[in-house]
Amino acid sequence: MNRSSSPAHPHRRASGRSGPLLERLLTTSARHGRVTHVEHVPARQAGQAQWPDWVADTVRERLEGQGVSGLWPHQFAAAEHVHRGQNVIISTGTASGKSLAYLVPAVTGILSGATVLYLTPTKALAADQLRALQDLSFDQVRPATFDGDTPMEERAWVRRHANYVLTNPDMLHRSMLPRHAAWTSFWRRLQLVIVDECHTYRGVFGSHVAQILRRLRRVAAKYGSRPVFFLASATASEPGTTGMRLTGLEMAEVTRDASPRGASTIALWEPPLTDLRGEGGAPVRRTATAEAADLLTDLVLDGVRTLAFVRSRRAAEIVALSARGHLHDTELALGVHARPSRAAVATPVLPELRLADKVAAYRAGYLAEDRRLLEKALRSGELLGVATTNALELGVDVSGLDAVLIAGWPGTRASLWQQAGRAGRDGQDALAVLIARDDPLDTYLVHHPEALFGHPVEATVLDPDNPYVLAPHLCAAASEIPLSDEDHLIFGPAALGVLDELVERGLLRRRTTGWFWTSRDRAVDLADIRGSGGSPVQIVESDTGRLLGTVDEASAHGTVHTGAVHIHRGDTYVVDEFDLEAGVALVSAASPDYSTFARDITDIRIIESLRSRALGPGELHFGSVEVTRQVVSYLKRRTQTGELLGDDPLDLPPRTLRTRAVWWTLPNSALAELDQPSDQPSDQGTEPPDGQETHRRTDPPGDLGAQRRTNRRIDRRADKGIDLGGAAHAAEHAAIGLLPLFATCDRWDIGGVSTELHPDTGLLTVFVYDGHDGGAGFAERGYAHATEWLTATRDAIASCECERGCPSCIQSPKCGNGNEPLDKAGALRLLGILLTPYLDPSEPSPDGGHNRPDPGLPSCNSIARAM
Repeated sequence: MNRSSSPAHPHRRASGRSGPLLERLLTTSARHGRVTHVEHVPARQAGQAQWPDWVADTVRERLEGQGVSGLWPHQFAAAEHVHRGQNVIISTGTASGKSLAYLVPAVTGILSGATVLYLTPTKALAADQLRALQDLSFDQVRPATFDGDTPMEERAWVRRHANYVLTNPDMLHRSMLPRHAAWTSFWRRLQLVIVDECHTYRGVFGSHVAQILRRLRRVAAKYGSRPVFFLASATASEPGTTGMRLTGLEMAEVTRDASPRGASTIALWEPPLTDLRGEGGAPVRRTATAEAADLLTDLVLDGVRTLAFVRSRRAAEIVALSARGHLHDTELALGVHARPSRAAVATPVLPELRLADKVAAYRAGYLAEDRRLLEKALRSGELLGVATTNALELGVDVSGLDAVLIAGWPGTRASLWQQAGRAGRDGQDALAVLIARDDPLDTYLVHHPEALFGHPVEATVLDPDNPYVLAPHLCAAASEIPLSDEDHLIFGPAALGVLDELVERGLLRRRTTGWFWTSRDRAVDLADIRGSGGSPVQIVESDTGRLLGTVDEASAHGTVHTGAVHIHRGDTYVVDEFDLEAGVALVSAASPDYSTFARDITDIRIIESLRSRALGPGELHFGSVEVTRQVVSYLKRRTQTGELLGDDPLDLPPRTLRTRAVWWTLPNSALAELDQPSDQPSDQGTEPPDGQETHRRTDPPGDLGAQRRTNRRIDRRADKGIDLGGAAHAAEHAAIGLLPLFATCDRWDIGGVSTELHPDTGLLTVFVYDGHDGGAGFAERGYAHATEWLTATRDAIASCECERGCPSCIQSPKCGNGNEPLDKAGALRLLGILLTPYLDPSEPSPDGGHNRPDPGLPSCNSIARAM
């Protein structure tokens, strides 16, 4: 419905004041230095509301009875597109009323005998939408959810009678499309497909969803319907392009947000360094989860309704448990000493209300009825504080919240605004606090607020033509309806080549009338839409033999190896044995006070450079690579403090994937700059005086003389304390940490390799690659934004307060080389050289001569520094 307050992209910088909620948190003097920036987003008035003339009187009257006076301009425009039969994507801020924009044409269509399919990435959002529909009480509208929580006895009723079906991509892929004949009546009348929160469909998962939507179009066409697609997205860059890549259809755009919004304050918060030491004696920063638990405690003590977003299920449980413990201790103190709240300000909530019981965790994995009870308690105010994963990030209506804590960068600016927008949803002023983790990207953002508030949100990255994604969906499509030559119009020109390969592999059979699936196996089982393919590994409880769940084969080496800590539905287990041949991980219930992080080593081979261009004195490439990775050990870190407890070895075989990568090289002549004193302007990437450029290319890859000179320079650099391999290694780690700012990915979606002399280039080379077969589009975004990306990488390293490197800048939790060697100062100088302009060697040098490259080929011997 029309709900106010949307923290959209702000139009002005911080004013230097903070809201009263933030002031309460800062009354403790030790916290003053932790806030690095405060941004104030002003309130916004609503646009004029009106009803389209085609809206039925019953619909208008029912909505007006719920306080809706009409559609705001952006809702009106989107609904008009649907009424005219035009596909549309609406991309506006949180709580801008996107649901009403599709609900009005959806209900209007159902009153005329149509059916509607609603797709959501989460069960919580589907349940929230179902509740909103039921509250309208239209006799003709028969809404129903169809997901993993739907009892088997209800599913037949949904297929026969529901005309507004709420489901998710998984159920559409595995049940509705393969069994399309059971939904005949529904498909024939299908008029509208709603894809809610479509910005979440990115990377490999988004590519799978894109193919599922293409299969949906084929099935609908078989039954004579051509539904309109309505996509709802958070504020995003290039929404029309995203919508077209997701559905394969042209999309109209609606992007101007005309909803009202209360003022909000957004604070960037950096936890302090502790006395603990990690690898190489590096300082350890206080964890974001521990900081979030403290802040949540103080806000609950002051009666402030708060959501704390965390990155994992385990973290949600830990934050809630810690806050409950703090509140219990405070209640005891209040009862004995009548002391004020931890923040030492406002009067606390009365002790008899049992504050500890007003805090809970919310995450995926809970039973459906438990999730609904938690959502109801949060809406009613029975709960004051909830620690949650991104399960509550999306459009679930949680009105009346005052504050949001975000423990760690959520991955994209779009997610940041979505999570921050959970507060202030009734139009009141709100507070959001982004708490930095011990991570290069988080460190960069809290010290460079312009990267958050001075840029539009990201474009969604997905690649529907990825052959590793396309192939299984072509098999699934053929099993649903035999493929024909005309289907390339739906699946794209890449489908023809993939079909030929599927025939060669015996997965499809080519006949004169098309391509057919002839196996008795289920074709949909070939596509693991939330994993990376391969047979899933079963997670089995050792004592009982109970199957707890599965994990995709590609992830198993790093997540369920022997000794790994595994979380299932709130319970903690430790993996006793990982049996690769049987595809089983045996686990036992346990309560360790640590988390585990797998570490791997990587080798990489260039298959093909698809694009290249100059970058400073070096070259930048994007292309296909073959990556061989081997998990070699795992770290144990104390959950509350981040303290390193150990690094245990593992004996697992290597795995190989073909993927896409971005890489950069530096010629030997450019590396000579490292022989200069560190205060040279060129090493800092500064502009030379009088606009002159400072670097020239003189040594091509094939230069044996240059190779010998390079070896001598490396020896001299060692004498000067510069470790070239350590510098490249450190730059690689930081670059991986910063790429998610420019590509909608997570650090764990990508990997990297750095080497002083790579066999395929003969030069110093740093790779960053997609961690999925066929690529996911992340490396390609890095290539497109290389200068901005590597500049941010350099700035992140420079802004970290540590002396020699730490997890906030150049150390990686998954480095198979134990974060050795790393050279922080060398990385800064190396990136400075790469980002400095250069002169083309064909141009005259300042002294009137030319640079003449030496002939020859370099040696190919090198040792890769790998993530």
